[in-house]
Formats: sequence, structure tokens, C-alpha cells
Amino acid sequence: MAKWKIAGIRFDHMHMGDLLRMVTDHPDAEICGIYDPDPQKMAAAIAAFGIPPDRVFTDLDACMATGPDLAILCATTADHAEYTERLAPHGVHVFVEKPFAANVADARRMIAAMADTGKLMAINWPLAWVESHVTAKRLIESGTIGDLVEVHFYDGNRGPLYHLADKVEVSPAEVERQKPDSWWYKKAAGGGSLLDYLGYGATLGTWYMDGAAPIEVTCVVDETTGIEVDQHSITVCRYAQGLSKMETRWGTFTDPWTIQPQPTCGFVFVGTDGTIASADYADHVTLQTRAVPDLTKIPVDPLPPGRRNGIEYVLDCLGSGTAIGGPLDPALCLTAQRIVDTAAASAAEKRTLALLP
Repeated sequence: MAKWKIAGIRFDHMHMGDLLRMVTDHPDAEICGIYDPDPQKMAAAIAAFGIPPDRVFTDLDACMATGPDLAILCATTADHAEYTERLAPHGVHVFVEKPFAANVADARRMIAAMADTGKLMAINWPLAWVESHVTAKRLIESGTIGDLVEVHFYDGNRGPLYHLADKVEVSPAEVERQKPDSWWYKKAAGGGSLLDYLGYGATLGTWYMDGAAPIEVTCVVDETTGIEVDQHSITVCRYAQGLSKMETRWGTFTDPWTIQPQPTCGFVFVGTDGTIASADYADHVTLQTRAVPDLTKIPVDPLPPGRRNGIEYVLDCLGSGTAIGGPLDPALCLTAQRIVDTAAASAAEKRTLALLP
């Protein structure tokens, strides 16, 4: 078969490098073009993947003229809606790197832009490809812990500027130098730990809850002098069946993909008949049930071909004519975006709010 042609659009998010590597590692895919108005932002990818000059663009329409089947979007969060609206008329499938959008209104603009194109949109959450979290989903669905009543989420990292694509380390001094000009630390651009990580907990949490939405949301964020965005947030969601907690943190003691910090980054699930702890990147989940209350380590399920990363999954769906599902489904992500928006409003108003429509 002819290779899937994939374009990388904007390099504001460091995950673009990781996603392009997934493209080059896929036997049926190739990079047909990359675009950013700032050539310097593309330099590392050009060098890493040997992208020739005739596939490098500072004009979006010229890049789209290469005829991509799929566009990977890694713009600043605040620009997701605008770029999706610009990409949709080109008749291309759109792969949006998390988070979904800056707000619910933008998320709905993105869904509307793609609605009549006959093309798919997927929202990629890298934690959806962590074996422990997928294993936990299987155990929950099989009734191992009874009915799920609580989802506890704690996640983050030392900060978004401490690493580049492929988790290349950045020195603390360089991080401090970049902070004043980085979009991650600008509220208008969609920065802050809440928008960066709450979407993970809210999206995967909604997946674990089989699409259920909370009734009301309460959120508190830190307020650091000289920093206009939050670096720590705690959100409590009240569901019909109980309370769940989702906490985001820039400033963990270590990054979870190198050394798990304390608190442990990941999920804890409480059901009517047991509990499951699923740490990020762990080789097991820890199970406790009424029948066997002692903590039991369950080895993770290896991810099968076609389900090992976001690019592989979406191309598999396109090849088989399968709808985008799970945490990448825009409809499910919209429920999660409502949680994120309500949490942000709750933090700003310093009060509990009913889930926003």
C-alpha cells in the first residue's frame, strides 16, 4: 500500500518531536511536510529525521499542498481551534496533541470544523498509551473491583521546560532563562499546570467512568508571585456515586518517566469491591479485593500492534475504517474539557460550581 502522508503543523509543543519519531518508525507512514512560521523551531526535527528542504515550510497552505492524509497539530493550546479551522478545508484528518483546547467553546469550534469534512479528529493523550493504565481499564471493565466509585489522579513533572522531545534534559538555569518568554507560563496562551495536566485526569477519568460526568466541581490553585499561571491545582469532582480528586503539579521532585516522585504520579481507583493503583510507566498494577485484601501485583498487559502509540492507533483506525474511540474520542474529550473549564472557573471564583454545559 502507499504510505500514509503526514504533516507536522506547528512546533510549540515539545511532543511534536516524539510524534514525528512515531511517524518515521511506522513502516506505512512518512513525513510529507512540516510547518512553523519560525524556522528555528523546526531545526531539531529537520536534523533528527533528515527532512529535506523541499518538505519544510513557513507557509501553511504550501505545506498542505504536499497532500497529507493526516496533520499533527502541536500549536499552543489557545491556537488549537484556529488551526483546526484552517486545516479542515484541506480535507485532512487532524491529530491534536493534548490538551484538547483552551476552553469548551474552542473545543466545540474544532468539532464543528471537522463535522462535515468526512475526516476524523483525534485528541492524543500520551498517558492513554501507558500499559499500566490500559491494564487498569481492563480490570475495571471486567468487574474486578466492582462498580467504580472514585478516581484519584496525581500527575505532573518538574515543569514543561525541563525536557525537549525524546525527554532530552534541559538545565535548571536554561529553564529559568526561558520562563519569561515561554507560552507555557502565559495565561492567554493556555499555559499552566491545570490546562497541561488536568485534561489527562479528566479525560482518562471520564474513560474509566464510562463517560459519566460529575455534578459539580471544586478547584483550588496556587498563586505564586511573579508567575501568572498555576503550577499546582487540586480539583474535586462530585459524581452521583461519590467524590473523585484530580491533582496537577509542575514542580514534582523528579520526573515520573525517570524516577517516580512522591506523591506517586498516576491513578488510584476505588470500587465497591476493591482498589487498583496504577502508577505512570510501571510494570504492574497493584490490586486489592474483598476476597484478597492483601496488595497483589498484577503484571501489565503488553500493548498490541496498532495500540502502542497515538500515531499507530490513528493510522490503524483509518486503515480499517474504525471510529476513533477511548480517550482520543473528541466527544469523550468534550466532557473532560467541561470539567477543566469548570475547574478553572471554580479556582477563579473560589467556590464550588455546577458542571458547565
